[in-house]
Amino acid sequence: MIKKKINLVAEVGCNHKGDFEIAKKMIENLAVFCNVKFIKFQKRDNKTLLSKKEYNSPHPNPENSYGKTYGDHREFLEFSINQHKKLVKHCKKNNVDYSCSSWDIKSAKELNSLKLNHIKIPSACNLDFQMISYLCKEFKGKIHISLGMTKGIEEKKIINLVKKYNRLNDLVLYACTSGYPVPLEDLNLLEIERLSNNYKKYGCEIGFSGHYSGISIDNLAILLGATWIERHFTLNRTWKGTDHAASLEPDGMRRLKINLEDTLKALNFKKKEILDIEKFQRKKLKRFI
Repeated sequence: MIKKKINLVAEVGCNHKGDFEIAKKMIENLAVFCNVKFIKFQKRDNKTLLSKKEYNSPHPNPENSYGKTYGDHREFLEFSINQHKKLVKHCKKNNVDYSCSSWDIKSAKELNSLKLNHIKIPSACNLDFQMISYLCKEFKGKIHISLGMTKGIEEKKIINLVKKYNRLNDLVLYACTSGYPVPLEDLNLLEIERLSNNYKKYGCEIGFSGHYSGISIDNLAILLGATWIERHFTLNRTWKGTDHAASLEPDGMRRLKINLEDTLKALNFKKKEILDIEKFQRKKLKRFI
């Protein structure tokens, strides 16, 4: 049975280019032009997350770098927890729900202080069992976890850990392929159905995090059981950065929201054998033998 509800999350991530005013503009654009109700950023403590070698090494794709080293690059894009607090207020002002991905335990603790409705653990960090345990014990909202680049045995460990804390009812699992952008043949949409069959019975919700180009596939995710759709968002796909190429610009996000709502309207069984809209045509055209 298809639920008559879909939640579209616009993943700003670091597509604000480290510019707080751009971040605010993105919130306003998503709220007013795109009519999106969930907006997500990212929070890292880079010296916790990265080894010294990683921090001090050059960016693996220098053309996308905002600093001399990968650490400098990441620090340039990072907002302080006080800036995130201001973004929460700006979201409330624009009647949208702020959320954030936590990349490490320190960030999880800082984000928990903001009293959010949901926090996400990205695919890259879904084996940080210390962070998952902390959120299960201390965070009162929904816990979203992406399953990109994750083996089956690792998925089971994640589920068992959340189950241990009796938080499966608060869990949203995302089918995801970690690539930017992902070719259609690697989206593997039937993973949504597999996750639905395996985990909805425990109270989990299922989502689709799509890193592909376009908006043609997300409607199918609804049919396969997803109630959350997450897509990256940018104001300009040509901006410098890793994620922009796999992101939607404002018109694409607006059209995606309309498409998803239209799909939900159409997902019905007939309420009666002959619909009111059919009566005139039946009288005019129907042939009885």
